[in-house]
Amino acid sequence: MKKYENTGSKDTRSGFGAGMTELGQKNENVVALCADLIGSLKFDDFKKNHPERFFQIGIAEANMIGIAAGLTIGGKIPFTGTFANFSTGRVYDQIRQSVAYSDKNVKICASHAGLTLGEDGATHQILEDIGLMKMLPGMTVINTCDYNQTKAATIALADHHGPAYLRFGRPVVPNFTPADEPFIIGKAILLNEGTDVTIVATGHLVWEALIAAETLEAKGISAEVINIHTIKPLDEEAILKSIAKTKCVVTAEEHNILGGLGESVSRVLALHHPAPQEFVAVNDSFGESGTPEQLMNKYKLNNQAIVEAVERVIKRK
Repeated sequence: MKKYENTGSKDTRSGFGAGMTELGQKNENVVALCADLIGSLKFDDFKKNHPERFFQIGIAEANMIGIAAGLTIGGKIPFTGTFANFSTGRVYDQIRQSVAYSDKNVKICASHAGLTLGEDGATHQILEDIGLMKMLPGMTVINTCDYNQTKAATIALADHHGPAYLRFGRPVVPNFTPADEPFIIGKAILLNEGTDVTIVATGHLVWEALIAAETLEAKGISAEVINIHTIKPLDEEAILKSIAKTKCVVTAEEHNILGGLGESVSRVLALHHPAPQEFVAVNDSFGESGTPEQLMNKYKLNNQAIVEAVERVIKRK
């Protein structure tokens, strides 16, 4: 299996900005809406190059979602942008009624998700957003792992018809996805082949899973690592194929243990292939202020936690 290497750390929100820049040049139906966070969402280039297709809504997120839904009626493809907490929790009613229920072609793009928002603290560190969005009928949910994948996902969403949620973050993280790797919505990526345990990871935990796999290899444990960038629709076939071989799984995500990737995987196992599972996630709590590294370590969202979870789950086989 190909070894993935860090080609230089970047923030995933910049990947979104680069994707929007490219879309602005190639698809005249793409429009951007922002809730007073142009710099934070990296909308600068799109706004500069396509001012007639950029709408600064201000601190009025519910209004932004309603406008975006309306724009789809005229054939536009709106990408909305603000922090994840404001993209979902603050406007859930508007998303449910005006976008999901109405099956509008709106792309809800959310930066600063999870604990890695850092010093802004618990009020901004939403850890429930994946659960909120995946429960909406017809909503596609994507959580990317690095700069290149976020850029590719942004571009891919313009060709995908239907409501979608794209989650990314603020911190600088390793960029290891090949720049030319195609982004296929709903198709998992096998990063490392193994025989003893399956590690299913999403977002910032994918790189941590790869580091954990190297540590486990030194301990004589062969770990298969799968990047689940699309939480919904979930690539059940890839998960079941791997677990049929390894007989156990660890899920890893920067999200509440309730309602996220781990529970989606549990449902697949319960229906098709019961097997031991361990969870690396926030254990049903809010976050707090601190640097991203401090918080990921305190809440056990790192490669060491994944290694420990693997050692536990193997004992249960």
